[in-house]
Amino acid sequence: LIGRLMFELPEEMGLIAVAVRQTQGKGRGGNVWLSPMGCALSTLHISIPLHSNLGQRIPFIQHLVSLAVVEAVRSIPGYEDIELRVKWPNDIYYSDLMKLGGVLVNSTLIETTFHILIGFGFNVNNSNPTICINDLIAKFNREEGTELKPLSADCLIARTVTVLERLIEIFQEKGPNGILPQYYKYWVHSGKQVRLGSQEGPLAWVVGIDDYGYLQVHQEGEGVQSVHPDGNSFDMLRNLIVPK
Repeated sequence: LIGRLMFELPEEMGLIAVAVRQTQGKGRGGNVWLSPMGCALSTLHISIPLHSNLGQRIPFIQHLVSLAVVEAVRSIPGYEDIELRVKWPNDIYYSDLMKLGGVLVNSTLIETTFHILIGFGFNVNNSNPTICINDLIAKFNREEGTELKPLSADCLIARTVTVLERLIEIFQEKGPNGILPQYYKYWVHSGKQVRLGSQEGPLAWVVGIDDYGYLQVHQEGEGVQSVHPDGNSFDMLRNLIVPK
């Protein structure tokens, strides 16, 4: 539906589809995305000029959306220390332990405008299949003696879109350096070691993201190199990267 509508609307008009339930969710690399009741599920259409900071660095969009989901929660007064984080390139995590959301971006270039469909889903009020944001809030309340209220999927979708608009504006004005400090504040990879190619491959340190949104790793004697996402070959649980 949104794919048909997006070319019919005026450029300045936003378009989002929100689902309460999803039966044929898709993840990266054709994986099935499980979407039980309690998830925040939506697809957002945005237009980005080709000749703009973000138009020249389209892979950054998935990072901006992941960051927007995390900030949607952690920018609420009292919720700043809820352990919600981003995992490169497109996942939302509880600390570095468990995935509770993801982002999938599809882009179409027509003349000098990118039409981008952003699918994002994250667990708000469903403890399965992994963990959800309200579980993290309840855990925080138990440990800290606070009384933070559970959040709703509707509220967090709205906050995510609002935060994303601000992040896109900052990126268009300042480029990657405008948002990377905040991204690094919330990402799970600081100081992490990974293996390149296989579980017996050479060790490398994660050092950051390059100007085009790809992960940078430092291998002793080899210097810094960029690695690209390749399906699920960046396996966080095994600290494994397959470089292109």
